[in-house]
Amino acid sequence: IGNTVLHILVLQPNKTFACHMYSLILSYDRNKEGPGSLELIPNNEGLSPFKLAGVEGNTVMFQYLMQKRKQNLWSFGPLSTVLYDITEIDSWAEDQSFLELIVSTKKREARQILDLTPVKELVSLKWNMYGRPYFCFLALFYILYMVCFTMCCVYRPLKPRTGNRTSSRDNTVYVQKMLQESYVAYEDELRLVGELITVIGAVVILVLEIPDILRVGAAKYFGQTILGGPFHIIVITYACMILVTMVMRLTSTTGEVVPMSFALVLGWCNVMYFARGFQMLGPFTIMIQKMIFGDLMRFCWLMAVVILGFASAFYIIFQTENPENLGQFYNYPMSLFTTFELFLTIIDGPANYDVDLPFMYSVVYFAFAIIATLLMLNLLIAMMGDTHWRVAHEQDELWRAQVVATTVMLERKLPRCLWPRSGICGRDFGLGDRWYLRIEDRVDPNKHKMMRYTEAFKAQDRDNYDKGSEKLETNGDTLCKKKMSALSLSRSTSRTSSHRGWEILRRNT
Repeated sequence: IGNTVLHILVLQPNKTFACHMYSLILSYDRNKEGPGSLELIPNNEGLSPFKLAGVEGNTVMFQYLMQKRKQNLWSFGPLSTVLYDITEIDSWAEDQSFLELIVSTKKREARQILDLTPVKELVSLKWNMYGRPYFCFLALFYILYMVCFTMCCVYRPLKPRTGNRTSSRDNTVYVQKMLQESYVAYEDELRLVGELITVIGAVVILVLEIPDILRVGAAKYFGQTILGGPFHIIVITYACMILVTMVMRLTSTTGEVVPMSFALVLGWCNVMYFARGFQMLGPFTIMIQKMIFGDLMRFCWLMAVVILGFASAFYIIFQTENPENLGQFYNYPMSLFTTFELFLTIIDGPANYDVDLPFMYSVVYFAFAIIATLLMLNLLIAMMGDTHWRVAHEQDELWRAQVVATTVMLERKLPRCLWPRSGICGRDFGLGDRWYLRIEDRVDPNKHKMMRYTEAFKAQDRDNYDKGSEKLETNGDTLCKKKMSALSLSRSTSRTSSHRGWEILRRNT
């Protein structure tokens, strides 16, 4: 019951009352240390009160709990050294990491905790010491891997076509070689080495991604943009396309260009994932994801309806015309593709001034230009501009969340020998097996000065009140009214001087 009340207090809107009640309940806890403590008992979702405060974005409760966990080592003037307990915060030995919970929640208030002590210092320590070097090395390794795969695709085994053309529009001059003909010369052996590296890389990608999908869940793993959800879809699809290409090559099946071209596009687009390691480029990947899966997905439904309707109209208009004079609409698939290009203003309106075009073509094309070019494209630009404005106001916060997600990902993937645990073991200071982070804090001397002013004004008020009380006790009843008026005047004078001092303090603050 006590643990349930603690979880309820974390969710209370009155944070000051919740902190006092939280401390009151813990004062009656018999097992304040060890596994039986109320603060360490998780709820049905596996969240302790400390983790729940982080997930809900309750910064007041989080700071209150951190103040209870810190240990003051020493202080000298404005300098002080504090040990913060990071046992539940650090993701090194946690199955359900506190940092991962913060970046994966949908509440924006939770990301504000990443800018609080000691979370900010812990993330900065991990990123600067291990995260950034490993991430840059991973980005360089991936680019070299993609260059190797691209060269294998460019120099794929082809041979001249020997069959006759079946149509005047047939433009094919090379065809794919069979498996027995693909690896004969020395250049083929070099290409085989690159292809083996490509296939091994695809298998490694699947081996690393699939356990995380099973651990987190597909909806959460692919749905969070800060965790790189769309990029996980891209890289898994890329690996599958590589394996499909390998099967088609081994079975001498024609048409390997389809999965190979998809793999090239997806593989190089995944390079944008590594932009999150740089503060200048990281927020732009968030913008691209939100525009693609937010604005563009909604806009594509409207665009598909417009293109389908006008492409059908263009095809019907030119169905009785000679396709050699205006071949952009010679069949229905080509009409769809030509209308898509006209929608995005990639090409100009097709016209042949040597022949007479149908009158309805001018009418339909006029309506298409008004609806598509002037109305819908400007609507898309306005939607993307609004998304850019919203993300730009959160870019620093989003970049910190990206850094945390990347750090946790690298810490889980890399071996323990390459990523030692951050912080100091409590046994070095006689604090048990818990881990702490040493933080040196420098207090602003102006803040101390204002506090001294405050205490001086309070002391002045108390002295004036004490003097007035002594005068009242020593005087007789006959002069009571006279002394009371004098006391009132003295109090008003002291209040005036005290008020003046408070006004100076307020303005300085």
